[in-house]
Amino acid sequence: MTVYCVALINITDRDRYDTYRKGFHEVFSRYSGKLVSVEEEPDVREGTWPYTRTVLMEFPDSASFDAWYNSPDYQTLARHRHAAATTLLSVIRAL
Repeated sequence: MTVYCVALINITDRDRYDTYRKGFHEVFSRYSGKLVSVEEEPDVREGTWPYTRTVLMEFPDSASFDAWYNSPDYQTLARHRHAAATTLLSVIRAL
């Protein structure tokens, strides 16, 4: 079953985050994931949106997401994101 990963990110150190961003696609491309949307200025219709980046990813199933997220290569890269931003990350399942 298809799953989506939603990342709501507040970037506090752009230079360090760019290190993460530059290495992201090379690791991500190995795990059957698809970037659906990356927005820095979403069209907010209600409320306030306190995030500097919103990312929506699609994976064919939970196992594919878990393989990517838990991979040593991604976890090494994610250290840069952890140092440069705060993130809310959730996985949701398609209907």
